[in-house]
Amino acid sequence: MSNLQYHAYAGIGQWAKDNLGYNQSVRVGDVIHISGQGGWDPKVIDNISFDEDIAKQIDQAFENVDLALRDAGGKGWSQVFKVTSYHLPLDHSATEAMIRNFAKWMPDHKPLWTEIGVASLGAEGMRVEIEVQAYDKQE
Repeated sequence: MSNLQYHAYAGIGQWAKDNLGYNQSVRVGDVIHISGQGGWDPKVIDNISFDEDIAKQIDQAFENVDLALRDAGGKGWSQVFKVTSYHLPLDHSATEAMIRNFAKWMPDHKPLWTEIGVASLGAEGMRVEIEVQAYDKQE
């Protein structure tokens, strides 16, 4: 699939591409698909850690989604039409943090959203992962 435009932002995005074999985003026509983003600091590639507070992880994951969208040539959360979020655990505080971030990052529209509780995620201490699809018309 070499004709697709893949992207890996600097820091942990490039590290994941080189060490884990995946990219942070791919553009398929006018749609940008973002790999699941967690609450990591995108600049740290050694000793990756997560805040124990799921709300803080969610806040950082939203920032990381924005970074991945812009790295792929998009304009950020204003273009997001679908969100899938995975939570460990799925509880009231996780849902409230998601809703708060939706209002902050997408004040002018409401995306599709699927919220899923899971038993584990891809890294120790990781309590949230957010993947999105965004419409970015190429001209």
